[in-house]
Amino acid sequence: MIRALNENWALFLGMLMLMVANGLLATLLTIRGASLGFSDFTISVMQASYPLGALAGTALAPRLVENVGHIRAFSALASLVSIAAIVHLLTSDAISWSIMRLLGGFCYPGLYVITESWLNAKSENNTRAQVLSLYFIIQLAGPALGTALVGFPDPTGNLLFGFVSILISLSIVPLLLSGNKAPDYVAPERMSVAGLYKISPVAVLGITIVSIGVSASYITLPLYALQQGFTAAQASGALVAALIAGALVQYPIGWISDHTDRRYVIIGLGVITTLASLWMVVDTSAAHIVYGFVLVAIGLYPAYSILTAHANDQLKLSQIVPASGTMVLLLNIGLLIGTLLGPNSISLFGGRGLQFLLAGLGAIVALVALIRRVQVAAPTETGDVQVVGVIGTAQPGVLQAEALIQEEDPDAGQ
Repeated sequence: MIRALNENWALFLGMLMLMVANGLLATLLTIRGASLGFSDFTISVMQASYPLGALAGTALAPRLVENVGHIRAFSALASLVSIAAIVHLLTSDAISWSIMRLLGGFCYPGLYVITESWLNAKSENNTRAQVLSLYFIIQLAGPALGTALVGFPDPTGNLLFGFVSILISLSIVPLLLSGNKAPDYVAPERMSVAGLYKISPVAVLGITIVSIGVSASYITLPLYALQQGFTAAQASGALVAALIAGALVQYPIGWISDHTDRRYVIIGLGVITTLASLWMVVDTSAAHIVYGFVLVAIGLYPAYSILTAHANDQLKLSQIVPASGTMVLLLNIGLLIGTLLGPNSISLFGGRGLQFLLAGLGAIVALVALIRRVQVAAPTETGDVQVVGVIGTAQPGVLQAEALIQEEDPDAGQ
């Protein structure tokens, strides 16, 4: 672990700055938008522009890297995201903010692909698992740290937006100063959603539904907390608590799923989400908001990793990379839907609409997994869960390198 950190600290630092900036900006826009008088619908549309842009970025950014190279692509994309943060600072209307969120959503997938493929090129087979473990920790911890910064005193309202731009601009420095030659990169092919559904209906339906819940809770929790009388610092603190809880349970839940039928774990996570959400329907006291959403995060945030692992258990080696791209596409579709639904659900059912939405999503995921468990036996051979943070999820660049290594050496990493 220490060796992996020493050899890749520059790239880890660059990715950490990107993830902190992304988490900070997402939460900051919700809270600042509410203070500017944006309606719940306006905030939802503005925030939904990010996953909408990511849908295009996930498909086009890898081709950009392939055509112009890692450093040029990274420099261009990071510059555009930094500009977007500055425009948020200079304007206060929903249209310009939405356009900038669309731009940011398009750029970030390319930044992830570049960093991941570079990390893989710099890693040897015997250290690759350690490198990826540190990378995924950054993907989980970065958004939590960025969200926590929303509570930092900012009397003028300009400091935090400027800080986002600075972080993004600085993230390019480690890559530019790296002494390693840029690795070759070939954009992975795609597998159709229908093709993946034939292999694993649970993965296709589960990833889409879980992603709706993740984005609905992530974007809406600060807004809901503000409407319950929380300060901006308290609202961001509630989201930080949920993110940390979701990160901490990733590995133990992944370990459990490695030793049983993963669909049992998916059922359990869906039940936790449903029960926690229904508890918040009954108990609406502000003091218990944090506890309720922490439990929801424990049910929702690890589910994506388990669902992708369940799909990979049934894939051939040659299918892993194209399937991973399809799962990222499904993730972004779910994030888009959830971002639109979440803020607009708050006022429904006497102010309990968000809780009912999350309860319903958890119940559907559990039901889908239960039906498939009854219909089909578990795969005879399963791999290990690859923990992935859904806020800034890993792109096909990681699995692309892993699959190529396995093709060259089937015993690598065993």
